[in-house]
Amino acid sequence: MVVGLLYSNAMPEMKIAVAQINCTVGDLPGNARRIVDAAFRARDLGADLMLTPELALCGYPPEDLLLRPDFFRACASELAQLARHLGEVAAGLAVLVGHPEEHDGNRYNAASLLRGGTIVTTYRKHRLPNYEVFDEERYFAAGTEACVVDIKGVRCGINICADVWELGAAEAARQAGADVLLAINASPFHLGKQVRRYEVLRERIAGTGMPVVYANLVGGQDELVFDGASFAMNGDGRLLMQLPPFVETVACIDYREGRLWPGAEAPWPSLEAAAYEALKLGVRDYLGKNGFPDAIIGLSGGIDSALTLCVAVDALGAERVRAVMMPSPYTAAMSLDDSRDMVRRLGVRYDEIAIAPAMNTLAEMLAPQFVGSQPDATEENLQARIRGMVLMALSNKTGAIVLTTGNKSEMAVGYATLYGDMAGGFAVIKDIYKTLVYRLARYRNTLSDVIPENIIVRPPSAELKPEQTDQDTLPPYEVLDAIIEAYMERDLSPREIIALGYAEIDVRRVIGMLKRNEYKRRQAPIGIRITTRGFGKDWRYPITSRYTDEW
Repeated sequence: MVVGLLYSNAMPEMKIAVAQINCTVGDLPGNARRIVDAAFRARDLGADLMLTPELALCGYPPEDLLLRPDFFRACASELAQLARHLGEVAAGLAVLVGHPEEHDGNRYNAASLLRGGTIVTTYRKHRLPNYEVFDEERYFAAGTEACVVDIKGVRCGINICADVWELGAAEAARQAGADVLLAINASPFHLGKQVRRYEVLRERIAGTGMPVVYANLVGGQDELVFDGASFAMNGDGRLLMQLPPFVETVACIDYREGRLWPGAEAPWPSLEAAAYEALKLGVRDYLGKNGFPDAIIGLSGGIDSALTLCVAVDALGAERVRAVMMPSPYTAAMSLDDSRDMVRRLGVRYDEIAIAPAMNTLAEMLAPQFVGSQPDATEENLQARIRGMVLMALSNKTGAIVLTTGNKSEMAVGYATLYGDMAGGFAVIKDIYKTLVYRLARYRNTLSDVIPENIIVRPPSAELKPEQTDQDTLPPYEVLDAIIEAYMERDLSPREIIALGYAEIDVRRVIGMLKRNEYKRRQAPIGIRITTRGFGKDWRYPITSRYTDEW
């Protein structure tokens, strides 16, 4: 399908705007306003065409909203209104809008070109990803036709996200006569993702010879973070434009004389900076889009709660964050001193609520039931559960959400207490290995010195009994994290992990704990995903299983 929009001239020239915007799932009027606001900026920049992200009209991923016929009717109505409104306020601008579409009994992930108050043409996504966090085969039928639009003599092929990750759709656009490829995306962030995007687009460019303009969604949606980081590459694979990650922006690039011309190139952040910005954006949008006024964090004097507090303050502002320290008789004076020091540096509200009275009451209540039993993890877990109850009581009373502080290493092996430190609404560092927690703490202190050095250098401890450290029951975190990453993210067998040089006793212990604690992870709050595989959408292991790994 080839559609002509504007006149051709002898030397085709076109200015393409990329609207890297933050859309909210289900907020059709709000997303439409965001598109219109971006169109105003694109018009003022002299753009002829503006790209919006994949499913920008409804937000991504809408999940089972896509099973509702009324959702498609609402999207169709909003799209028609948007086309009319854009025709009134930005008449000379063509706008490519991602949206869901119901057509001839099928449902599609689509993109429509709007201009002059009308829907000029619609492209339907060919490749439907059904891996990692994606479930598009559950919702959509696959499109089969290429779509090329002629704008001021430049023939533009349209692709949607996964179309460029596999052979076929981009090549079909080229065969249909496209000169340049427009790729709109809702590509979620994980560490190293941008490098992989560059590699994939260069593969498509090598096969088609077409320059590519890649527009990506930005923002947080439940456990996913979309980093934006939109870019453009010429027909030789050279990067010509790079938009900044994790922020909304509208920027233009010129196409003339058969190629794209250099635009703005934002520097790419370090691994630690990218991870930290992803956490901030995830927290800001989870609270903002769900209407939570404030956040509550239980401090322990340890590195995990310290990092979580920093992220929350940087995402929301100190005035919206409350820290609560709940000391027990086993809490070290250093933990109290460091927590008081840190909240002073950050300027957040801080309260101390001792849990010894509740510990004594529960010990008395349960004493008849525990006759003949020695103290063990039961009493330790009661301390965590008292703290969880206190935090949830404060949450219920104020409407603030409790941000939990468990990291990925702990979630993997169950080093956390159900209804205790796992109690809360959003798990900020759920996908951050303990070794990365330390790196992020060091990184945060390069911005301003807010985490006391004692918190970073002291041996980690749950402080649930005297002289306790994490390494009483866990391997060193460097070993633990490497084994978890190999088994969980790379699907290596225990035999293969041992062959990498890890002790069999450690591998057996870690994998055994990982398997036994699936039931806990199913009851944990969702948390921000920043690795190639987090404990969420892309981890779906059975709780009940007798499978024996290859040893």
